Amino acid sequence: MAVRSEEKAVCDSDLYHMDQAVSLAGKVMRLARDNIIVNMRFLDVALSRLKPEAKAGLGGAAADGGRLYYDPVWLLKSYKEEEGYPVRLYLHALFHFIFYHGTAYGEKEQDLWDLAADAAVENVILELNLHMAVLETDAEARNKLYYLKEDAGVLTAERIYRYLKHNPPTDRERAQWHRLFYRDAHRYWQEQEQFAVTQGQWKKISERIKADLKSFSRDKNNSESLEKNLAEATRDRYNYTQILQKFTVMGEDVQVNDDEFDYIYYTYGLTEYGNMPLVEPLEYKDIKKVKEFVIAIDTSASCRGEIVREFVRKTYSILKGTENFFRKINVHIIQCDSDVQSDTKITGEEDFEAFMKEGKLKGFGSTDFRPVFEYVDKLAAEGEFENLKGIIYFTDGYGIYPSRMPSYDTIFVFLDENEQRPELPPWAIGIVLQEEDII
Repeated sequence: MAVRSEEKAVCDSDLYHMDQAVSLAGKVMRLARDNIIVNMRFLDVALSRLKPEAKAGLGGAAADGGRLYYDPVWLLKSYKEEEGYPVRLYLHALFHFIFYHGTAYGEKEQDLWDLAADAAVENVILELNLHMAVLETDAEARNKLYYLKEDAGVLTAERIYRYLKHNPPTDRERAQWHRLFYRDAHRYWQEQEQFAVTQGQWKKISERIKADLKSFSRDKNNSESLEKNLAEATRDRYNYTQILQKFTVMGEDVQVNDDEFDYIYYTYGLTEYGNMPLVEPLEYKDIKKVKEFVIAIDTSASCRGEIVREFVRKTYSILKGTENFFRKINVHIIQCDSDVQSDTKITGEEDFEAFMKEGKLKGFGSTDFRPVFEYVDKLAAEGEFENLKGIIYFTDGYGIYPSRMPSYDTIFVFLDENEQRPELPPWAIGIVLQEEDII
């Protein structure tokens, strides 16, 4: 970052007049913004939405989605120590909103989410290798992130958070993370309804950046983590429970129908005639519940056993929740690769627990979706199903789809976004669930 004589003179002094500090800090932040635009033009819209604003006495920096507040005296001192700090701060705060980090605030353990979000952002900045944002701690931070990536995988905030949940950091480790990755306080993240730029608007900005990145040279802005974090930020969030409602059917269930039962006549009869109700409650009503469905598991080599088991357990747990299941059910868990390898029939919770305890994954060959649909159609023709609502197919998506639309709903569940995956048939529903949505 170029240093102007006026800012240099103030930064070399230990005495700050507030008006002068506000003015000069503003120039420093504008210079930081200009440096970012010159080197990363795809961030121009995002920069226009997050505007720096001096806030005396803040003691640091914090952003609310529309403003990046900073203490002018603190900023100038930081600038004096490291010329790259203003650019680093601006990028750090900016990426938090581009990556949609504020959305999960309040839903997670906030101290761990703070650490995870800061580490994810700093990892992206370091991968961009920007000369105007260099800090003295960068070498140590890179080393820390290198080993973190080996343990946690792709360094998105969600994955780092999950790693920290399973490996709680000590107080000493927390202090190290704070020293290496902390730039701004997240105090305004809890007040999203007051943001000048909403999370929904930031998501649109993120989608534009994701598209614009394809137009810029990979040699200049080569960051795999930037692309992965953008993919995480812009992916559609699905309520898996609501999606599974497509598998409910109307049926007669034996229970008191409170909607059609008149308590006035009922209690009047008990009062006048002694234990003799004037009307009896209807003992049935039509209710939407799950009776029959199929879980198809792609056991090709790309689908790991632990994730498959957790997916099956989560799906079954959701569907057997309160008022979701009929007393008698007919669920088939089919394992398949290029052929049907096994079919386990589930009629109750005991059958399911036995499958989860004793069942083994079979197959691990190539993938062809057609045999499963042919097999299910054959079962239906033989009278195995009364009213099959659909198939939930857990897969990586690399296979041959049926050309004909089945008579039941079909949901293909994928574990990641992948543009190279074969196109889904128009009659099928495709959703992407992350490991965090399953485990």
